[in-house]
Amino acid sequence: MTQDGMIVGLDIGTTMVKVVVAQNNGGRFNVIATGSAAGAGLKRGVIVDINQTAEAIKQAVSQAAAKANVRIDEVVVGLPANQVTIQKVSGLVSIENQNKQITGQDVVNVTTQALDSLSLAEQTPVEFIPSQFVVDGFDGIKDPTDMIGVRLEVQGLVYLAPNKVVDGIKTAVKKAGLHITALDLAPMALAPAFLSDAEQNFGAILIDLAGGQSTASVIHDHKVKYMTVDYEGGVSVTKDISTVLSISQNEAEAVKVKYGSADPEQASPEQIFYVDAVGRSEKKPVDEQYLSEIMAARFDQIFDRLDQQLDNVGADDLPGGYIITGGSAATPGLLAKAREHFGENVQVARPNQIGLRHPSFARALAFASYEAFQSELQRTIKAVVMGKKGYQAVEAKPYHQPNKGEELIQTTEEDETYIDEEVPKEGIFKRMKNSLSSLFAETDDED
Repeated sequence: MTQDGMIVGLDIGTTMVKVVVAQNNGGRFNVIATGSAAGAGLKRGVIVDINQTAEAIKQAVSQAAAKANVRIDEVVVGLPANQVTIQKVSGLVSIENQNKQITGQDVVNVTTQALDSLSLAEQTPVEFIPSQFVVDGFDGIKDPTDMIGVRLEVQGLVYLAPNKVVDGIKTAVKKAGLHITALDLAPMALAPAFLSDAEQNFGAILIDLAGGQSTASVIHDHKVKYMTVDYEGGVSVTKDISTVLSISQNEAEAVKVKYGSADPEQASPEQIFYVDAVGRSEKKPVDEQYLSEIMAARFDQIFDRLDQQLDNVGADDLPGGYIITGGSAATPGLLAKAREHFGENVQVARPNQIGLRHPSFARALAFASYEAFQSELQRTIKAVVMGKKGYQAVEAKPYHQPNKGEELIQTTEEDETYIDEEVPKEGIFKRMKNSLSSLFAETDDED
């Protein structure tokens, strides 16, 4: 089911804020405007300067609103995967209706019961994805609404984000004068936007190469089963160029965009450009291949660390392969570099909306589309999740359709997120490493 009207996706990145305004009419999802602003004020996924972040949000939203000729008051906001934990939970309630027909309120009750079993010391639930509902002992049910029964059970995965991350985002968005209609975990929204149904079902690795960090997520059975975060990304590449060539970071970024490649074999030592190096009275000549070698060294480190974490859980050989997105995915030669590490089953995913092709807008677009295509069941569950600890969702309201609007159609630590299970079970992936059997354990509950 789709939500008609205007939906605004807000991506608060390490160095940039991206906004996508989309129109959803009867299932037709179109981007009508975008906005962006520098200076997001984040460090490792945590907002460290509320005022700077709020100002960047204001600028990006104002830019998008002017292009779309709409007033923007509400946004769907993304959450990074940093320090997110995944737990299996279950809930069980009796049906209250006299006719024993299961309603949306029963779904609310059983979801609330499942979430109440959690210990929420320093964490906030941000997503709950049911694996199955059970009605009077009959399992494997995807949506129990309108079924007849006396007892309703839910089993699923809950995703918990640190309070410091959620609080910072909530405060900055409020300070920017906006309401949050939903908080979406980035890998959760990116998966349906850039992976096929088969890739989400049988398993694939989604790599999000952002400015300040890189995230690898294991997607299987239409759920995020594992996440690992590496705190290096496009900004790290820029800093390397700045340090090695002795130039400012602004010039390093410009050089990276204009002349850079992640694959030295695709760069030429004969192509020369000049930079303003510190301590030199004359411009310094640099060849493109040397620049590429600087960049490739950093991408090698990022991919090596992500590959090691995926290998540790046996998730490095899934049928769907690797899908890479994020702003740094647009780097020339990136696909060839990624295939050196992960094999040939790698592809770079870009938004395919008219006029919006750059991977840097992938998350903002994904947040909008994720909310647009939520089912009534998912919306009901999301409202319960958002209600925990006061993060109450605001009822989404369609924006006024503009009369005119131009269609405009970006030495490391790792955070590892995994399903917390006491007893691994054998499942359909038992032919793979034993460590992976715990990763996909809930699949057996649905067979």
